Amino acid sequence: QYAIEAINADGGVYVKEYDANIPIRLTHYDDESDPTKAVSTLETLFSDQDVTVYLGGAGSDMHAATAAIAEKNKVPYCGIAFALWQIHQQGYQYLFSPFPKSPDQARDVFEILNQIPEGERPNKVAIFQETTDWGIELGGLWAEEAAANGYEVVVHEEYAPRTEDLSGMILKAKEAGAEILLSLPNPPDGIAMFKQMAELDWAPKFSLVIRAPEGVQWGADMGTTGEYVTIFPGWHNAMNFPGVDELNEKYQADFDRPADLLTGPAYSCVQIFADAIERAGTLDRAAIRDAMSATDMTTVTGPVTFNEDGTGNVLNPLVQWQNGQLELVWPLDQASADLAYPAPPFGER
Repeated sequence: QYAIEAINADGGVYVKEYDANIPIRLTHYDDESDPTKAVSTLETLFSDQDVTVYLGGAGSDMHAATAAIAEKNKVPYCGIAFALWQIHQQGYQYLFSPFPKSPDQARDVFEILNQIPEGERPNKVAIFQETTDWGIELGGLWAEEAAANGYEVVVHEEYAPRTEDLSGMILKAKEAGAEILLSLPNPPDGIAMFKQMAELDWAPKFSLVIRAPEGVQWGADMGTTGEYVTIFPGWHNAMNFPGVDELNEKYQADFDRPADLLTGPAYSCVQIFADAIERAGTLDRAAIRDAMSATDMTTVTGPVTFNEDGTGNVLNPLVQWQNGQLELVWPLDQASADLAYPAPPFGER
C-alpha cells in the first residue's frame, strides 16, 4: 500500500502505449495462509479484473501453490518471503522473486561464521529440519555447506510442524556438544523449541532460526530466552538505500516503530513491477514479463537483477535479536550493530 501510494502520488506509472500516467489499483484478499484459498483468489482476480500483475503473499508453501496459477494465466508474479528454490527449477517464465533463496541462506551463514576468529569459531552443527519441502531443501543444503566449509554436523534431526515435544533432539544436540543451531521453525514451533532449550539448558553459541523470530512480538514474548537468535529475513529497516528513510517515517507514524521485516521486500516488488511496466511501455503481460526479466535497478532492499529462473540477485541481510530489538549485523557495510557472539547460557542472560 505504501509503495502504491507513493507511485500514485506522482501520477502513477507512465505507459507509452497510451502516452499517459496510469495510477495503480490494488485489489487484495486475505488468503488466510491457505494455499487452496490463495489459488482460488488468483483465479477470481484473473477472470473478474483481467489483472496486469500478481503480488504474491508470504510463505514458501503458499508460493509453491500460487506460482503455477500465474504461469497458467501468463500473469507476471512477484513473491516475497519466498526462499524455496525448487519452485524456480520448474521452467516457469512468469515467476519472479527478489528474495534470498535456500542456496543463499545455506552459503551465507557459513561465510558469516568463517569471519569469527578461528580460535573462537564454533564447529559442531545441529540441524533441526522441518519435514516440509523448504525444510528438507534447506536442511540438505546446510549439511552440504557445513561439510564444504569444514564444519561437523553432529546432529541432523527431523520433526513435523506442530510437534509439541522437541526435547529428544534438543538433548541429542546438547549431548553431542553442538555449538551451532540451524533451523526454520514456524512461530509456534520456534517458541516451543527455545522454551524447551532453556528448560534443558542447551544454549548454542550461534543460532540461525529462520521464520519464527521474525515477528515483532518475539522479543517481548520470549524475553532473554529469545535473545542472540539470528534470522535471514530478506531486509531490515536500517539498510541504507533510497526510499528506506521515507518508508520508516510513514511506518513510524502509523505503527510507532520503523518498518517491519517483510515491508521492504513487499515494497520492492511494487517498485519492480512499476519499473517493468514503464520500460515495457504497454500493459501487455508478456511484454511486462520480458521487462521484468531484464530488471536492473535499486529498490528499498538494494540492487536487484534476475536470473533466468526468476530468482533474484539480491542482498541476504542477517539480523539478530539484541536487547529486545532486531539489529542488522551483516553485511558489515550495512550493519546497525556487531554480531553478538557467543550467546551465553540461558541462566546467565
